[in-house]
Amino acid sequence: MTTSPVTLFAGPTIWGMDAASWADTGVTLRPPARRGDIDSLLSEEPGILAIADGTFHSYPAVGHAEIRTALEKGWQIWGLCSMGAIRAAEMHTLGMRGFGDVFEAYAEDPDLDDDEVALLHSSEPPFRPMSEPMLHLRRFLADLTDRQLLTGSQSSAIVSELKQRWYADRTMGALRNALTHHADLPATVLHAEMANFDAFRTKQHDLLRFLKEQPWQPTAS
Repeated sequence: MTTSPVTLFAGPTIWGMDAASWADTGVTLRPPARRGDIDSLLSEEPGILAIADGTFHSYPAVGHAEIRTALEKGWQIWGLCSMGAIRAAEMHTLGMRGFGDVFEAYAEDPDLDDDEVALLHSSEPPFRPMSEPMLHLRRFLADLTDRQLLTGSQSSAIVSELKQRWYADRTMGALRNALTHHADLPATVLHAEMANFDAFRTKQHDLLRFLKEQPWQPTAS
């Protein structure tokens, strides 16, 4: 099968992923999308774009208007993981395509806060994450509650404490401190559960699945 080339805007979500994840996929990696990045491509022949990460506060976010213009010019645009998932949920009726669990969460709940996927990261490649998205923290705590390691009230108290923080202050250290304050997990259990946090990094899982499944490829005849 001929691989269709894709321009992928990603930063902290791709942190720590093996380069083999996107080798031979036809993907060209670009930094997190910001306002004007898509406009700058519109002089080229229409192609395929995928937006995973985008700027929130450091630079103006990638705009609805430039995405709409690109769609009208024939570009295929996918949104997933973070800013891309938000834009895809907002613009799927205009032809932007969404992928993954994060996109589905925003598509199902238009009132879901943008800061649920926000995190602090370094400003230059490789865009090392310095905090954890609220979405990941919620899913981790929900799992502890489902397995009765936390009570519902303990989980709610921790969620409330973390949600009230600035997104950049939602760190693994803050999570550990909140668990220590609100719950009575043995130290060995707390350490083991925190060590398994990767299982709840939904944004990374969505990106890995996107690169593996390559939904942008034309259906084989």
